[in-house]
Amino acid sequence: MKINNILKHARVLGVAALMLTGQSCSDVLNETVVSGIGNDYMNTNKGYEDAVNAAYSSLRNYYATQPGLTMTEFGTDIYATGADGSYKGFHFYDTQLNPTVDYLAQIWDELYRGINTCNAIIERAPKVTLADATKKIRIAEAKFLRAHYYFILFQQYGGVDLRLTETLAPTKQTKRASDAEMYNAIIKDLTEAIPDLPNSSTQYGRAIKPAAEMCLAKVYLAKAYSSVKASDDFSKAATLCSSVISNYGFKLLDDFASVFDENNQKNSEVVFAVQYTSDPLTNLTNNTGAVNGGNNLHLFFGMQYDVQAGMQRDIVNGRPFKRLRPTTYCTDVVFGERVNDSRYKKTFKDTWYSNKPGTYATAFDDSKTSVTFVAGDTAIFIPGYEMSKADRAKKKYQVLVPSKYSEALFPTLRKFFDTKRPDMTYESGSRDFFVYRLADTYLMLAEAQVGLGNKQAAADAINMVRRRAAWAGKQSAMEITTDQATFDYVVEERARELAGEQTRWMDLKRWGILVDRVKKYNPQAAANIKDIHNLRPIPQTQIDRTEGGNATFPQNPGF
Repeated sequence: MKINNILKHARVLGVAALMLTGQSCSDVLNETVVSGIGNDYMNTNKGYEDAVNAAYSSLRNYYATQPGLTMTEFGTDIYATGADGSYKGFHFYDTQLNPTVDYLAQIWDELYRGINTCNAIIERAPKVTLADATKKIRIAEAKFLRAHYYFILFQQYGGVDLRLTETLAPTKQTKRASDAEMYNAIIKDLTEAIPDLPNSSTQYGRAIKPAAEMCLAKVYLAKAYSSVKASDDFSKAATLCSSVISNYGFKLLDDFASVFDENNQKNSEVVFAVQYTSDPLTNLTNNTGAVNGGNNLHLFFGMQYDVQAGMQRDIVNGRPFKRLRPTTYCTDVVFGERVNDSRYKKTFKDTWYSNKPGTYATAFDDSKTSVTFVAGDTAIFIPGYEMSKADRAKKKYQVLVPSKYSEALFPTLRKFFDTKRPDMTYESGSRDFFVYRLADTYLMLAEAQVGLGNKQAAADAINMVRRRAAWAGKQSAMEITTDQATFDYVVEERARELAGEQTRWMDLKRWGILVDRVKKYNPQAAANIKDIHNLRPIPQTQIDRTEGGNATFPQNPGF
């Protein structure tokens, strides 16, 4: 098995533990690079703590990186391809999406690396002399992380090799677990972790009880639509979501935009976050799948503003890699209502101010032939509707209307802008990534209540999110009625609230509507997508390094 050819025990400590070792500060889970770790280091108290910290590092391969983003936002109903980049087979569902694509193996290998670290933490605990109370928490953290990693693998690839003991040497003995076995193992880990995790932690970034409850709720929601669904899956998910909402002091922020304020990352809405850092040494040694490590999401949603009249690239507006652009369905339907709902304006950047004064010929705005700017003038405005040529001619700047959108010019997602980078070409963003936040919990609760037929409870949960998203004085107008609290409404509300946050592909897949939604709203992929695309190809390296090959570890159908 590929990961076992890589993940000898020395690999667990020699690589994984390099990422998250040391605790020089009391309120965060800090990273300090170390070297020269021996095989028995993990059996010491310090080594054991370092290994637990190391188990978190695999999160940073999947969240806030281009591989993770490609596997969660490409190929959905709300995002299409931009002009730049490759890996577009994940969006087109064509022959470019095949078992040899390196992103598939990269995510696979790194998540298994994290799993084996967790296995070692759980199995080696009896040899460590930490206080029993501390040890119990560390084992619970490892079980939470192991379940989290297996859930990602399971949702992306289907049943995988379910290894729950430490792999100490290379092996080619492997097999695929059934759906029932996968759910049983994941639910067991989370159910055992929840009572032993603390309600909160003085070290920001550690797993806590509400994070595990929210993870388990997501598992039950996925199971509720699966071939092994049980009659109580929705009720269990609802109970867990209600606990997260009621028992730990989390609160929705008053303003949707403030959730993503880079100066307010540890806010009352965040249930669990993956930490990133501005330390270049950590970023360079951290195997995140990015060129230079760090949170890279600031790179991938930006339009090509920097070659337009009056503009040049700067730190504030970001480095636009143009990987993803919103679909017409996303801008016109999901975010179509803007009188009461603030989320279109606060999700997408619509105004650019000139940082390169002068007089220029216009490009995309045919209502005028030239524009002249001094520093700070509006240079580009995206109104979000088809403003008439006559009205555009009255403006002293270029107006980008929907008919002029392209793979290079489009509304830019603003959630992940990172203005704290040291220069305009720097790729390693330092923002944390919010894996779980309270608005998501409310929408999960609504989904569970819809599944249970409790439409009033569903409407109440949705309205918590919608009232917060309202423009001032529009809260009542944003509320939905009981009759509106349907599954389809939840599908769109999750898109409005969570666009770009690495949830959409997983949502559509678990609901069983991926193919239908892509055919309706993703014209680039409508002709190609099939039921086989509810799973990713198993990395060919995994099959090649399994004794018996495809007969023992079969490829997913159609690949």
